[in-house]
Amino acid sequence: MDEYVGAIIWSLLPTLVVSVLFVFVLRGILRMDRTERRAYAKIEAEERAARGLTAPASDRPSS
Repeated sequence: MDEYVGAIIWSLLPTLVVSVLFVFVLRGILRMDRTERRAYAKIEAEERAARGLTAPASDRPSS
């Protein structure tokens, strides 16, 4: 019985490790994308303010 449980654990371990690594890599990619978009939006807002332009229609609150 002990060998059976050990075989189950050793057969599932690679799948679990790869799954955990995949989740962390994907999480990092999504975080970097979100941070980069936020930085570009900030730069664009600063450039628009420096040129005296208004915010794009998608950023303006609707009345």
